[in-house]
Amino acid sequence: MKLSGIYSDGMVLQRNAKVALRGQCEGGGQTVRVVFRGVTCYADADPGGNWEVTLKGLEPGGPDELVITAGDEELVLRDVWVGDVWVLAGQSNMELPVRRTLDLLAEEIRGLNLPMIRQFAVPQSYDFHGPREDLDGGAWIPATPEGLLGFSAAGFFFAQEIHKRYSVPIGLIQTAVGGTPIEAWMSEPTLRRIGGYEATLEQCKDDAYVRDTRQRDEERNDRWYARLNEADAGLREGWHQAEGDASGWSEFEVPGSWAESELESLRGAVWFRKEIEVPAAMTEGDAQLALGTIVDADDTYVNGVLVGNTGYMYPPRRYTVPQGVLKPGRNTLAVRVITTHNTGSFIRDMPYKLKAGGHELDLSGPWKYRVGAVTEPLETQTFFHYKPAGNFNGMIAPLRRYPIAGVLWYQGESNTGRPAGYTELFRDMVRDWREVWGIGEFPVIAVQLANFGPEGDQYTDWAELREEQRKGLAVPRTALATAIDLGEYNDLHPQDKKTLGQRLALCARRLAYGEAELVASGPLFARMEREGEALRLHFTEVGGGLTTRDGNELLGFGICGPDGAFVPAEAVIDGDTVVVRHEQLKRPVHARYAWSNNPAQANLVNREGLPAFPFTTEA
Repeated sequence: MKLSGIYSDGMVLQRNAKVALRGQCEGGGQTVRVVFRGVTCYADADPGGNWEVTLKGLEPGGPDELVITAGDEELVLRDVWVGDVWVLAGQSNMELPVRRTLDLLAEEIRGLNLPMIRQFAVPQSYDFHGPREDLDGGAWIPATPEGLLGFSAAGFFFAQEIHKRYSVPIGLIQTAVGGTPIEAWMSEPTLRRIGGYEATLEQCKDDAYVRDTRQRDEERNDRWYARLNEADAGLREGWHQAEGDASGWSEFEVPGSWAESELESLRGAVWFRKEIEVPAAMTEGDAQLALGTIVDADDTYVNGVLVGNTGYMYPPRRYTVPQGVLKPGRNTLAVRVITTHNTGSFIRDMPYKLKAGGHELDLSGPWKYRVGAVTEPLETQTFFHYKPAGNFNGMIAPLRRYPIAGVLWYQGESNTGRPAGYTELFRDMVRDWREVWGIGEFPVIAVQLANFGPEGDQYTDWAELREEQRKGLAVPRTALATAIDLGEYNDLHPQDKKTLGQRLALCARRLAYGEAELVASGPLFARMEREGEALRLHFTEVGGGLTTRDGNELLGFGICGPDGAFVPAEAVIDGDTVVVRHEQLKRPVHARYAWSNNPAQANLVNREGLPAFPFTTEA
């Protein structure tokens, strides 16, 4: 007997819904019996062995057993719960696991044991030939100390809030894949109707093309690393060993970028070494080594022992140094940094330290470095998960018979290169998904992109994408949680997913759980009036009133005249409106708020502390 992978031990079924349970048995014509909570349902398998029953009116609770019998075969699903099921979709900031937030949130999760919250990670699979019927594999994992670190951080903190308020089991179905554009999550018919995707859709239907491309990518990567390792003098001569002599090496200030040194154009391997004095108290147990974030990859050694390695640029380097590796007195750290195609860097404003036994050693400052090998850049590979329609077919379509309460959507970073038209893509994706599930206009709650990048830069691609996301609120039964104040300028993956989860939960409480009077978001631009030499901006979602986050003057507004050139505006709060002006503009035309990739100074909030959404009054 076979079931889709999502029907398995520990699953959470959607309460008060028609739950279709579908499977296959060996041979057609058999009668299948399903027993759940004392209710028995029957179905006759078709000639191919396919059968389906519908469970109705399920009340929240558990755990229970679900027993399926066909002929002499019996299948028992254990630890089954009924509650609310939410899909977690998008790219890496939704996928980001709890373990990647521990610098900030370790105390928040210490000792947590919430087995009525469960997550099912959909196997990451694409298909370009059409929607799949079932999922192969996957497991429901409870939010116990053993499983929690692998949960989507945004999803878990959302579920924690909902579970705490409504006391129902929460099932999370994670379908996020890092780096994916929205088109990967849309159906082929919709993409063909939009136009412009036909060539890629046809190309990816060619299995030989996909297979050969993947094989070439793998072989090219293997050759590149083989040449690098063969050429690397550091590997041949053991530069990672504790007793090595680095007295003749050059000096480099950590953290820092290769862009500020002779290494700027280097692609290959550079070795870094630092000697530190370790007190005896730090050697009596495991130690924790933090090396910020490194571009692109690293192998990290302590006293000649490899304690960790990371193959790409984004994850924070947090490595455990096992007891016995450190010794009292002088110790040697060695880091082999591999730059594949980016300019290398130890990212600034991140922790560089060694912690153990209640002590902490600062590792920033001068290190010694020496070039191990120089190579050509590594050509980037083809990611088929990024291609149009693939993830929709492989990861969304197989869920269509599994009823849900709604969707949380955190995506957009991979569309910032072409923000125009994202509103329409979002609208069409939501329509696709609602048609697939066929359960009406279920809530879709999106996350507006966090602030990111150097403050003061004039780049606005992320601001333009945020505006497209704001306009997406025109889609019925959607909500938007802003993260404009939760970002980190130097990290694409900000760690404060707890505040984000709480904001998502506020949106869900109003949109999905009927708390109509709840203040669920920050101020949202509604309309503009011209008043002589000023513009008056009206807002909804003002809650208890408009104010500033820090009690200081209102910042983050821009204004332009007929020439369209924006300048910083003087802005004051007047009741539930904001009045903006500039002394040199006699005929103001448009206003903007928080209009940059990282508008860190923008400080308009409502009295509930929820930040205003970035916007422009331009059409």
